[in-house]
Amino acid sequence: MSLVKWGPLKELEEMRRDMDRLFDEFFSPGPRRRRTWGEKPEEGTIVPNVEIYDRTNEIVLRAELPGVKKEDIDLSISKDSVTLKGQLKKDEDVKPEAYYLSEIGYGSFARSVGLPVEVDSEKAKASLKNGFLELVLPKREESKPKEIRIEVS
Repeated sequence: MSLVKWGPLKELEEMRRDMDRLFDEFFSPGPRRRRTWGEKPEEGTIVPNVEIYDRTNEIVLRAELPGVKKEDIDLSISKDSVTLKGQLKKDEDVKPEAYYLSEIGYGSFARSVGLPVEVDSEKAKASLKNGFLELVLPKREESKPKEIRIEVS
């Protein structure tokens, strides 16, 4: 066995790397983030991941909601934001003592997202397919891009 000289700077560097890793894991988008309040880790609010993209005359919002039934989703749309609320319910046929492992987060979910342009909420369409909620939001007339032709002389 050989002796290794102790260096305080090496320990500080390792601690800095550990803190960087901790913050990277905390702020990076995960598969499904969960914010917990309360004493039990299974309680808390699930924050679904979303993506928003532009399709010329409409905005599309997609949200990850695996295992959620359409009747458990509540959508609220204004001209400049969308709010998703609902609940992922646990199968009541399985008794809690029967689980060997349970990593699936159950409980309520909520997410409010600002939209890049104003939309016509009256004409919005939503569909739930393969665990993804897709919300198609037509842009308001004043938000649509306008094409102006320039004559060259």
